[in-house]
Amino acid sequence: MNESTYTKTFAKRLKELIGNESINSVAKKIGLPQATLSRYLLCQREIGLENLCKIADYFGESLDFLTGRKEY
Repeated sequence: MNESTYTKTFAKRLKELIGNESINSVAKKIGLPQATLSRYLLCQREIGLENLCKIADYFGESLDFLTGRKEY
């Protein structure tokens, strides 16, 4: 799997986890700027490890699941 595939899978899974909640609301709860979270969802920005961990912790998911390395 290349970097682009990980980014796309992450964006897809993040969208699923956010569901009907607003991006702004989720971003505030995680502690990220809304614009940053939006760029992750649109595959316009590659996520760093610190923010990836924050998102994983918030949703109670593993890094492997969020990046598509494992299916659950």
